[in-house]
Amino acid sequence: MLKNLTKNGLYYEYTKAADPIGSGAISKIPYAEFSSALHEAGGTQLIPLDVSEKLGCEGPATSPALCANFVHILPSESLTVSFNATSQLYYVIRGKGRTEFDGLEIPWKTGDFVVLPTGKETRHFAETDSAFYLVHDEPLLRYLGAKADTQRFKPTLYTSEDSLKALDRAKSEGDAINRSRISVLLVNKELNQTLTVTHTLWAMLGVLPLNAVQLPHRHESVALDLILDCDPGCYTLVGTKINDKGEILDPVKVDWKPFSSFITPPGYWHAHFNESPREAHLIPMQDAGLQTYLRTLGIKFVLPGGRMPSL
Repeated sequence: MLKNLTKNGLYYEYTKAADPIGSGAISKIPYAEFSSALHEAGGTQLIPLDVSEKLGCEGPATSPALCANFVHILPSESLTVSFNATSQLYYVIRGKGRTEFDGLEIPWKTGDFVVLPTGKETRHFAETDSAFYLVHDEPLLRYLGAKADTQRFKPTLYTSEDSLKALDRAKSEGDAINRSRISVLLVNKELNQTLTVTHTLWAMLGVLPLNAVQLPHRHESVALDLILDCDPGCYTLVGTKINDKGEILDPVKVDWKPFSSFITPPGYWHAHFNESPREAHLIPMQDAGLQTYLRTLGIKFVLPGGRMPSL
């Protein structure tokens, strides 16, 4: 009996186990890009943006805690999904229709955000050819071996009109031209500690003005970035180190493409550039609701003029 209780216990010398990424025991978050072609053709379907094999976890998963998906629904068709997740966030890339959830009927159209808590089943009906970008936290629940059965917030609709109006207000503020970023965060009023869209998810609607540079920054959450609109000349540089001028060393370049998505690994410096003739828009989503509550987000910015943050 005692042998059965102790057989799974192991002991590692501290330096051999304290950094499992450095030792190779656990994999790094990979770079990955997902083309808009995934949701522009084919039938009604859920399309997970799955890198679980590289993460070494059960799938589908786009990060250890989150799964991003494209959803395509043909006109007059429907799609039913059910996730063991505490949070679902849908951004309507195109189309018009409605969602049935927990006795509610939620209308949606291009540019709307639909944010749902845990529930048994979600059914989407499309009036026209429709596509969503969906992020949920089922991978986190799968890792914890937990069942989502308590709604922590109410189903919430953020309309395109309201979100764009809020973004316009941010753009018009007097010091916006001097800011590293111009954006608005989606917040649920029930989450007055984390100021996030759900207790696990963080979502931002941002604009990158023409000829603008969003200065390098980093955070400990994984970013799942959806590009909304852009012309050639918009891109992101990503790297692990910066020099004393606040420039990213040996960066990976990710060229933006409309309605495509990419992963920015945690802890990496990244900067957004717009060298095109018009402004561009993006939606980063992260597990920063959870990270903020744990006090581990660790967001840092390179300051204007290339001044370095205190690290």
